[in-house]
Amino acid sequence: MEQIIQQLINGVSLGSIYALIALGYTMVYGIINLINFAHGDIYMMGAFVGYALTTFLGLGFIPSLIASMVACSILGMVVEKIAYKPLRNSSRISLLITAISVSLFLQYIMVYFIGPETRTFPNVLESNRITFFDGSVILDTKNIYILVITIILMIALQYVVHRTKIGKAMRAVALDKEAAEFMGVNVNKVISYTFAIGSALAGAAGVLVGIYYNTVDPLMGSGPGLKAFVAAVLGGIGLIPGAVFGGFFLGLVETIVSAYGGSVYKDAVAFAILILILLVKPAGLLGKNIKEKV
Repeated sequence: MEQIIQQLINGVSLGSIYALIALGYTMVYGIINLINFAHGDIYMMGAFVGYALTTFLGLGFIPSLIASMVACSILGMVVEKIAYKPLRNSSRISLLITAISVSLFLQYIMVYFIGPETRTFPNVLESNRITFFDGSVILDTKNIYILVITIILMIALQYVVHRTKIGKAMRAVALDKEAAEFMGVNVNKVISYTFAIGSALAGAAGVLVGIYYNTVDPLMGSGPGLKAFVAAVLGGIGLIPGAVFGGFFLGLVETIVSAYGGSVYKDAVAFAILILILLVKPAGLLGKNIKEKV
């Protein structure tokens, strides 16, 4: 029983990070039907911005987190303007190939400038351990910080989407881009804001994972980025609640599989669950099947 509780704690922390990254995937897909495979590498850039600010400038956790989110939001808009906007009316395969190319470019531009070595993320948060069940269950305060920050960012995202003018425009474009444009919605502006918000969440996830694992490296975005995409598809790609649910679900599955001796197979189990769910419910666990006339 104690081991299950311990893994639930670990799974919620890991799932929080996956959920933040998955939100960027699902927001972009919901607006322009693009699988932005460069999103995981924007998360990596956010981790390195946080690393640089805390290591070389001595900034604290909150200023570094905010600065990383701002830097990643700007990077997300630049990537959209340069790489995706010129191809917006092209085939999906062209956009997909471009996204993969941008991902590799971001990875190896970092390798070129800073090297491939793994770096230790500074300990910017005081770590205290709270024990339960005579020390059998350990709750690190880092886990609490990660969960609280994730919840705050998700609440802020829900407020932006449902209570602000740009959020209403996002929902309109997601529902029918052409009709929204006819009604005076600036679609280009909405898409830029969508990339900015999604990338900011990825930047926050990068700083949080640096604190969680205490290491960063230029290739760290590939694995979590792909898993966050799996999380978004599990919950229902294009749905914000689906991304959150999928992130926490995947985090819990990974930690439980690892706890019972299957750490080598945790990725295989995650993808096996994805295949099974897509066979049973192709739209994801929270998605709805939509019929199209042809």
